[in-house]
Amino acid sequence: MSRPVRAAVLAVVATAIALLSAGPAFAHGFSSTVYVDVSAHEGKVRTALELEYDLFVVSAADAAKQDSLFQDGTAAFDDGDPVAQAAALEKHSDVALAYVRSHFSVQGCTPAKVGAFTMGRREGVPYTDLTLDWDCPRSDAHEVRSGLFADDEGFVKGVKTIVTYDLDGRTGSAALDANQPSFSTAQTWYQRFWEFFRLGAEHLLTGIDHILFLLALIAGSRRLREIVLAATSFTLAHSVTFMLAALGVVDVPGAVVEPIIALSIAVVAGWYLFRIWRRGDHATDLSVDGGHFALDRAGWTRLAVVFCFGLVHGLGFAGALGINEAWSWTLLWSLLVFNVGIEVVQLTIIALVFPLLMLLRRRSPRAGLWVTGAVSAGVSAMGLIWFVQRITGA
Repeated sequence: MSRPVRAAVLAVVATAIALLSAGPAFAHGFSSTVYVDVSAHEGKVRTALELEYDLFVVSAADAAKQDSLFQDGTAAFDDGDPVAQAAALEKHSDVALAYVRSHFSVQGCTPAKVGAFTMGRREGVPYTDLTLDWDCPRSDAHEVRSGLFADDEGFVKGVKTIVTYDLDGRTGSAALDANQPSFSTAQTWYQRFWEFFRLGAEHLLTGIDHILFLLALIAGSRRLREIVLAATSFTLAHSVTFMLAALGVVDVPGAVVEPIIALSIAVVAGWYLFRIWRRGDHATDLSVDGGHFALDRAGWTRLAVVFCFGLVHGLGFAGALGINEAWSWTLLWSLLVFNVGIEVVQLTIIALVFPLLMLLRRRSPRAGLWVTGAVSAGVSAMGLIWFVQRITGA
């Protein structure tokens, strides 16, 4: 193997490793999302919080070192009775409220609990509903801060707090996390744009399943035109799903979406392995040079499959922001920006990896075949492992 070929092989492998380590190594289900609706109510600021129940119980009990909340709360969780779950929190209301007050605030305001704890569900998971009214000095703008379920608590990582607000004569949304823990209702449109753009970029980079899906697309693409069309098809598909989720037309539970996402990784990578098995050294050949977009029958079929799987991945993206309620127009603009962040990262990965792959294929077609085959085999195996894990709940 010549020196240029060795360099190209190492570059492709190093880039793939860098992509897989470009953030926290967890896929869906190892984090959580807090949802907050902020509005004006009878001269006060009202915040309606939704917190994942079992995580709330564990975090509040750990912060107060109170085993009784943990025991009562986990027993109610195991029973699956929402009435018992709400009652467990109400029984230990002081401890639960103390945790929220120390990790969530409206600056300069004093909170008071409104009503009792109630229970709901998101993506099939029990969520606690808590409403607080904040007594605030008169102001033209309010700052909301969240540090709920921080990484240093040791239970989950990368928690996002998605805020929608209709306050101070302004409406909008914000995404809070460890890097951006607060926002003001006076923030500019470009500040809101950056928040959700960054969130979309981070979600793709830290979602290994989506990264592997993209790597499978790159490895199996024969021309630059093919990978660009595949990425565009994927983007259009998950954009459609975003819109349908925002309109409340589609509401598919995560227990269905996540296994299909894992399966899509295995299928797309396995598709290319099957082509190598059938055509060997000619796996990257095109059977036509012209036609619409210069794609052959295999290319068009692959594009259709990618589009269908893109719809499912879009449900995963939408689930990350909790966009599953009818007429969620306040978050629609933010969703589109989130989508732009995803697309920019996708195109950046393609721009980094695909030229290296093309260089390798031109210098040594056999080496290119072995490298892409090895990558596809690893990606397919990982997808199948995740599929089994998500089906069985492991």
